[in-house]
Amino acid sequence: MKKFILLFLFLLPVVSSIAQHSGMKMESAGQSKHLPFFTKTGNREIYHLYINDTTVNYTGKQRPAMAINGSIPAPELEFIEGDTAEIYVHNEMMMETSIHWHGLILPNRYDGVSYLTTTPIKAGETHLFKFPLVQHGTYWYHSHTMTQEQSGLYGAFIIHKKQASPLKEYTLLLSDWTDENPEQVQRRLHNATDWYAIRKGSTQNYLQAIQTGHFKTKLANEWKRMTAMDVSDVYYDRFFSNGKAENQAPEFKAGDKVKLRVINGSSSTYFWLGWAGGKLKVFANDGEDVQPVEVDRMIVGVAETYDLMVTIPADGSYEFLATPEDRTKYTSLWLGSGAKHAAKKLPKLKYFDGMKMMNDMMDMHGNMKEMEGMKMTTQVMDMNTVMYPELDKGKPPVTLNYGMLKALQPTTLPTGPTKVFNFELTGNMNRYIWTINNKTVSESDKILIKRGENVRIILYNNTMMRHPMHLHGHYFRVLNGQGEYSPLKNTLDIMPMERDTIEFRASESGDWFFHCHILYHMMSGMGRIFSYENSPPNPEVPDPAAGFKKVAADDRKYYASAKLGLETNGSDGNAALANTRWKFSTMWHLGINNTKGYESETMFGRYFGRMQWLYAYAGFDYHYKKTNEQEKNLFGQLSNKNNRHTVVAGLAYTLPLLFVADARIDGNGKLRFQLGREDIALTSRLRFSITGNTDKEYSTGLRYIVNKNFSFSSHYDSDMGLGAGLTLTY
Repeated sequence: MKKFILLFLFLLPVVSSIAQHSGMKMESAGQSKHLPFFTKTGNREIYHLYINDTTVNYTGKQRPAMAINGSIPAPELEFIEGDTAEIYVHNEMMMETSIHWHGLILPNRYDGVSYLTTTPIKAGETHLFKFPLVQHGTYWYHSHTMTQEQSGLYGAFIIHKKQASPLKEYTLLLSDWTDENPEQVQRRLHNATDWYAIRKGSTQNYLQAIQTGHFKTKLANEWKRMTAMDVSDVYYDRFFSNGKAENQAPEFKAGDKVKLRVINGSSSTYFWLGWAGGKLKVFANDGEDVQPVEVDRMIVGVAETYDLMVTIPADGSYEFLATPEDRTKYTSLWLGSGAKHAAKKLPKLKYFDGMKMMNDMMDMHGNMKEMEGMKMTTQVMDMNTVMYPELDKGKPPVTLNYGMLKALQPTTLPTGPTKVFNFELTGNMNRYIWTINNKTVSESDKILIKRGENVRIILYNNTMMRHPMHLHGHYFRVLNGQGEYSPLKNTLDIMPMERDTIEFRASESGDWFFHCHILYHMMSGMGRIFSYENSPPNPEVPDPAAGFKKVAADDRKYYASAKLGLETNGSDGNAALANTRWKFSTMWHLGINNTKGYESETMFGRYFGRMQWLYAYAGFDYHYKKTNEQEKNLFGQLSNKNNRHTVVAGLAYTLPLLFVADARIDGNGKLRFQLGREDIALTSRLRFSITGNTDKEYSTGLRYIVNKNFSFSSHYDSDMGLGAGLTLTY
C-alpha cells in the first residue's frame, strides 16, 4: 500500500502537467473536494473556479441564480504582468457554460465564446484556460452563454504591473440584478410589452403629456411611428457595488489617495459616477493608461472599465455614487469611516423633453437626421442633456467624454494596407430587433481580414439607444482628435446619431466576435464575426461551420406570447411565436349567450424593412356566426362571415400614429381592409384599443394593467357585444 501511494504521488505531477499543456478536459462530476482557489508555482498563477446553481434573496424573495465559488459577483482574480494564467473552470451545473476573459489579449482558442473560439464547458466537465499575461490593467470575466451573465456569472480580473504600486487600491464591480428569469426578460422585450416602463414610471402616457403641456410632442412622436422615449430597456430590482446595494470600505483614512478600479459588469446598465469627496481623476480606460484628466462626473458604459483616483478629503465616510442611466435607483460605496458625506443624487429624467428632441432628430422613415453644423462623435456632444434637470441651473459639471482621453504613448498603426468597413447600427424598439446594416449575425457572413493589414471601422448609430461595441481579442484606436495619441480601447460607447471611427492592426488569427455588449442586444443579433484568412485550425472548434450555426442560433430564436380575455360576452385572445423576421400567430373570438359564434385566424408571415413596418402573411380564416343576415361589405361583396372557411393572404403596414392597416384577400376573392391600434397608453396603466374593418366588424376596449400577467378589461365587439372581465397576458 505504501509503495502504491508513493507511485501515485510521483505520477500525479506528470499527469497534471500533461493535462495542463494539452488543454484537456477533466471530469469533475462527483468530486468530493474542491481544489485550492489559488496557488502560485514560479510564474504560473493557478485558479480553480467552480460554477454552480444557487439561490439568492436580494429583495425578500428567494430567486435562482448562478455563482462561481459560491459568490456573486465571482471571486476577483489577481495576476502579475508577464506571468502565465492557468484557470480551471469546473462546471457543476446541469447545463453547459463558458467564460470569456473580457479585454484580454490571448490565443484565440481561449477567448471563451462557445462554438466560435472555445469548446463549451459541458455539465460535469472542467476546462483549462492557459495563456500568458501580456498586459496590465483592470479587466473582468463573464459567461458568454445565453443569459448566464445576468444570473451572476461575472467577476473582476486584475493584472498588476511587475513593479508594485504604492497606491492603495479598491476594485469596484458594478452590476444589475432582476428577480425575473433573464430568459423571460428577453422574451418580454421581444414581445414589446411596456411593463418595464410602467415599473420605471417612464410610459409617457397621454395624461402625463397633457399635464406637462406636451400633448403635441406626444402626437408628433407617434406620428413618426415611435414608441415612448427611454434610455434603457429593463427594469432592475437592484443595482450592486460588489454584490451589495450599499457597500462599505472603512479602511481608508483622511488624506488617502485611492486607486479605484471601476468595472461595469452589468448586463445592460450604464452608470453615472459621482463622488462626494470632490473631483474624479481618470488615468486608465479599458485597462490602458491615459494622461490623467479631472472631471466632476462621468458615465461608464456597459463592459467598460476605468481606473480613477479619489482622495479622502477629511475624516468621515464619503459616498461614491453609481446611478443607472434611467435613474430608477442607485448603488453606493462608502469610502472611509465616521460621519457620512453623501453624494448629490441625480433627479428623474425629463422624458418629454427627450421625446421632443428625438422628434426633431428622426425622419418619417425611422432614420436619424444628422444635424447640419453638428459633428456628433466620441461623446463630445450628448443630445440627452435636454433630459438632465441638474443642468438647468448653475455651472454645468465637467463631464468626461472620449475626446478628453489621450494615450501616454503614440498608438499610430504600422504602415500597411487598410481595409475599411462601414457599420450602421440599426434596429427598432417596437419588435426589439438590433442589427448592423439591418442584418443580424445569423444573416451575415463572417468578415474576412488578413494578418498584417490595418482594419478601420466607421460606425454610425442610426438608433435611439446607446450601444457599447466590444471587440474580442484586440485593442482599437479611437480617432478622437488626439492624433497619434488616440486612446486604445476594447469597448466603444456610441451614442445616438454619432459617427465614430476606430481602427486596429490585424495581428492575430482565428475568429473574433464584435458585438454590442448590452446582453439583450447581442442576443438579438447586433454583432459581426471577424475571421482571419488562412488561420491554422483551432483544436477547440473542430467543425467551424457547425460552430457558426450554433452561434447564429441565438438571434434566430422564437419567443412566445399570448393574451387571453375572459369576459362576460365570451373570450377573445391571441398567441404567437416570433423571431427577428418571422411570426406564426393565431387569434380567436368566442361569443356566448345571445352572441353565439366563433372566429379563428391562423397566419404565418414575415416582416420587411429596417423598422419592420411591413408584414406579409398567409393563412386560414374560419368564421361562424349564428345569423340569417346576408350583409354586404363596404366593397359591395356578399359577406360570408356566417360560415367562412378559407385561405387568406395579405399585407399589414404600420401607419403614422402607430395604427396598423391590414389589406387581405381570401380564397373566394373577397377583400377586407382593417385599421386598428392596440394598447394606446391613456395613463400609466390604462390602455385603449380600437379596430374596424370593411366587413362592418368593429371593436373598442379598455384594459387596466394590474401586473405583468393580469389586467382588468372591458370591450365592445360588433359580433360579441359588450363584456367585462379580466385579461391574462403571457
